[in-house]
Amino acid sequence: MLNRVVGRVIGAFAALTALAGSAGAVTAPIVVVEVDSGKVIYSQAATDPWYPASITKLMTTYVALDLVRQGKISRDSLLTISPAAAAEPPSKMGFKPGTQLTLDNALKIIMVKSANDVAWAVGENLGGSIEGFADLMNETARRIGMRESRWYNPNGLPEPRQWTSARDMATLARALMRDFPEAHDLFNISAIQYGKYVVANHNGLLGRYAGADGMKTGFICSGGFNVVASATRNGRRIVAVVMGQASARERDLKTADLFDYGFSQSAGWTAPTLEALPSSSLSEPPDMRPFICDRKKPMPVDEGQGAITAGGPAGADNAFSQLLGSPTSGQAPLALATLNSANMRGRSLPPRAPLQPIAVWTGSNPAEGAAMLAAEEEAAKNTKATKLAAAKEKREAARQAAKQAKAEKAAKQRAAAVTAPHSHKGALPASASAYTAPDTKEKKGSAKSAAKPALKAAAKPAAKPAAKAAAKPTGKKKSAAADE
Repeated sequence: MLNRVVGRVIGAFAALTALAGSAGAVTAPIVVVEVDSGKVIYSQAATDPWYPASITKLMTTYVALDLVRQGKISRDSLLTISPAAAAEPPSKMGFKPGTQLTLDNALKIIMVKSANDVAWAVGENLGGSIEGFADLMNETARRIGMRESRWYNPNGLPEPRQWTSARDMATLARALMRDFPEAHDLFNISAIQYGKYVVANHNGLLGRYAGADGMKTGFICSGGFNVVASATRNGRRIVAVVMGQASARERDLKTADLFDYGFSQSAGWTAPTLEALPSSSLSEPPDMRPFICDRKKPMPVDEGQGAITAGGPAGADNAFSQLLGSPTSGQAPLALATLNSANMRGRSLPPRAPLQPIAVWTGSNPAEGAAMLAAEEEAAKNTKATKLAAAKEKREAARQAAKQAKAEKAAKQRAAAVTAPHSHKGALPASASAYTAPDTKEKKGSAKSAAKPALKAAAKPAAKPAAKAAAKPTGKKKSAAADE
């Protein structure tokens, strides 16, 4: 195993260089630490400020569990979803304002679903306000040894003033394990079930990497894909914090390689502790948005094994691999092959083990939650039926209106046909004037018919005297001939 890891390490180490930019070289933060001793097995940029995204919810959970330990609240206490909480953007459960759920169910939901509306409700209900809860977060962070973190909201949605570091998140992970061992199972739930709705944990290592048992993932464009992960092998527990990755899959593969490396190493007496890591020279986190959320590609999502970054402009993979820098001086030259996304395209983690969903509900108990859910489903069903009926009625009204318009148009066309002027032979139309010029064709016909009898009448009188003259005696003939 060690030879395979080292082989991948050596193959990728030559590809890692610093990314030149206006803010100087950028290195994605990574730290691997042994839980019991606090000794650092591997680190790079471990104290650099970074946008935490939803790994913020680990801090929210610590504060909540600490209040339970102090007796100020119990895990059965009811939290109420406010309009402000309900308005938070996804990922979310979509509970309506006024919905109540126990703190225990709320913590399960934010660890698995990473629901921003529920995390906001935790902050409002436990802190009195988001500002009040942020004060608790910052006070607690300082008390447990987190040096670089600044908290302003409980869910990790974009807030330019809110940042942490890989070292601080490893410190928080160790504090959760040390101070709340009874809450161990909260961080390795494979899935939750709300009614018929089942959602798997966003942590792609759970059920895929042998020994993985927590904790939380996170993603925003400015911070990339982050994870605080834990794994146990042969009784030895390791925490790996990986931040600023290009996709969920790259994050998971790199973390798996870091676990392989960590379990193959022993934290010697010369290894530094988390507290001994030097402070960063950076005054603020770099903005990873241009590298993570290319507008020409679909928006990345933090759900299981996302797609490996591929394609895009020439050299895109190389440019991103350069973000990952080199390990801290004095440590083993780890330089994992997975630090170059081009070397990961043919790799994947094993298929996920079958999910074992944990039921969550609204209200104070499962029976109440089931009744409320049934009422919500019935209301949703009725609303859907009402909308369908309204849509059907609207379509029928539109059809009747079209039919009526068509009938009116046909009636107007018939009325226009009756009143329009027409040509008539013989009788004059009713709309004709009192005087109308005679029809020339009819006049010519009448003249011809009148001429024929006149000619006949003129021919008959002339013929009769001629015939009579031919019938007279011979004496008269001579006289007639002499006259000629």
